[in-house]
Amino acid sequence: MGEPFVEALRHGSMSVELYAPKDIDIQTPHDQDELYFIHSGSGELVIAGERHQFVGGMVFFVPAYVEHRFENFSSDFVAWVVFWGQKGGER
Repeated sequence: MGEPFVEALRHGSMSVELYAPKDIDIQTPHDQDELYFIHSGSGELVIAGERHQFVGGMVFFVPAYVEHRFENFSSDFVAWVVFWGQKGGER
């Protein structure tokens, strides 16, 4: 359908998605905590203005409502994303 993600699993407050944006990452902050498991590719993940280089096999945590986006990523970039917990994140 042209979307950069597809939901693979949902249970309670948890959902798992496969995320594969093309050219530009247009996501906005989410209302749940999330983990990104980098499956393939390389690039940069910007979290609250801080840049993190990534390659396949790396994992990143992004708290709920925190601005983040992938930049300068390779054409083979794919990540698994896990959202869970209450809106606003865990404290």
